[in-house]
Amino acid sequence: MTARHDGACHCGSVTFKVVLSDGLNTAGRCDCSLCTMRGAVAVTAPLGGLEITQGAEFLTLYQFNTGTARHYFCKVCGIYTHHQRRSNPNELGVNVACLTGVSPFDFAEVIVNDGVNHPSDGGDQDGVVGVLTYTKTPLRTKL
Repeated sequence: MTARHDGACHCGSVTFKVVLSDGLNTAGRCDCSLCTMRGAVAVTAPLGGLEITQGAEFLTLYQFNTGTARHYFCKVCGIYTHHQRRSNPNELGVNVACLTGVSPFDFAEVIVNDGVNHPSDGGDQDGVVGVLTYTKTPLRTKL
């Protein structure tokens, strides 16, 4: 059974519920120009798996290059909440940092997909270009 997650942008103007395709197991990043700059970790949901419960009027759309992918941001706080994927328009990428109780730092490793040589442009369909790792350091105390 797939769990339903609550989510929101930073300021709380936009709230949503989402059912993920494979829980948090699909966490990943992309190295396209937009994803490199925004730095978000995203998880996968089916196209119909996200329901905006409040503040749809505060979402703004950004599209670039081919215009296929549809990236949504809160126009109040600027946080990226989700996008409809170019690689599979039947899927959404959802910002894990917007999910209640989830942080991008919860993942020791995050696969980075090749968005520079996009599969829709002839790049490798399983194009993985790297892995980001996160290691928590011990708390430091001041003496």
